[in-house]
Amino acid sequence: MQEKIQIISDGSLDLPNELVEEKGIKVVPFYVSFDGETYLKEKEELDVREFYQKMVDNPQVFPKTSMPSVQDYYDVFEPLVKEGIAIICICITQKFSGSMQSATTAKDMILEEYPDAKITVIDATVNTVLQGLLVLEACRLRDQGMEYDRIIENISKIRETGRIFFTIGSIDYLKHGGRIGKVAGIAGSALKIKPLITLKEGEIFNSGITRNRKKSLEKVADMLKEYLDEVDAKPGEYSFCIGFGYDRKEAEEFKEMLKDLVKERLGIDEIGIYQIGATIGVHTGPYPIGVGIIKHAG
Repeated sequence: MQEKIQIISDGSLDLPNELVEEKGIKVVPFYVSFDGETYLKEKEELDVREFYQKMVDNPQVFPKTSMPSVQDYYDVFEPLVKEGIAIICICITQKFSGSMQSATTAKDMILEEYPDAKITVIDATVNTVLQGLLVLEACRLRDQGMEYDRIIENISKIRETGRIFFTIGSIDYLKHGGRIGKVAGIAGSALKIKPLITLKEGEIFNSGITRNRKKSLEKVADMLKEYLDEVDAKPGEYSFCIGFGYDRKEAEEFKEMLKDLVKERLGIDEIGIYQIGATIGVHTGPYPIGVGIIKHAG
C-alpha cells in the first residue's frame, strides 16, 4: 500500500488557490500589516489583489509581513500526524525569513508527542513563484508514486538550478525593507532607473539597470536566454513560469514576448502566470515582473 504523503508550504509559494487545491497542497500563510499593529493572514484575511491596491493607492506606506508562528505549523502538522500521513514541508529560503525555523520547532514539538511521526522540513533556498515551481515538482513526484525519501532527495538536488530573473518599479521598497543586499551598488531612485535582479540560492544579485520598463523586460528575456544557453537547456528538462505583482495585463504581454523562446528552448506551450504575493511584494513594491525557472526532478 502506497504511503500517504502531504506536501506543505508556507505562503511564499505564490501559486493560485485553484492550483493549490488541485494539487492538494496545504499552505501556512504569512501575515501582512499596513500599520505595524494589525496583522492579517495573506489570502485568508487579505486578498493579494487588495494588498497591491493598497500599495498603489498609498505609495508612502510600506507594509510589513510576519512569518507563520510555531503554533500555525503545529496546527497543520498535528492532524496529519494523527492520521499517519507523512509530511514534506517546503519553506522560503532561510536567508529571507525565519519561517523554516518556526516549522522546525513545530516539528520537534510534534515528535515529542508523536515519536513515530514522519516530518521533513526543507529549505527551498528560493522564494515566491520559484518556490511554487519547486513545490509543484514535489507534488509531481508524489503523484508518480515516488517513495518519501526519494522525493526529498530529488527535490533537494534541483534547488540549485532555480533562478528568478526580474525587474521592479523602483528600489524604494528594497531599501526600506533592508533587502537591498548585493544590489546596493545601484544608483538612487531619483534617476528613475529600472533595476534588473537575479535571485539564486536565496540571495538577490544586481544584474544591471535600464532606463525604461520596456527595455527592462527585454533584458529579463535576454537574461533568461543566457541562462538557457549556459545550462544547455533541452525541451522537457525545466519548468517555467512568469511572476507579476499588480499588473496582470503587463504579464500577459510579457508572456507573448517570451512564448516563442519558451516553446523552442523548453518545449512549453502553456506558460503559467502567477501573482507574486505579499511576502516578496513588501520588498519589491507593486510592480515586480519576471520569470522563474527550475530543472525537473527525478
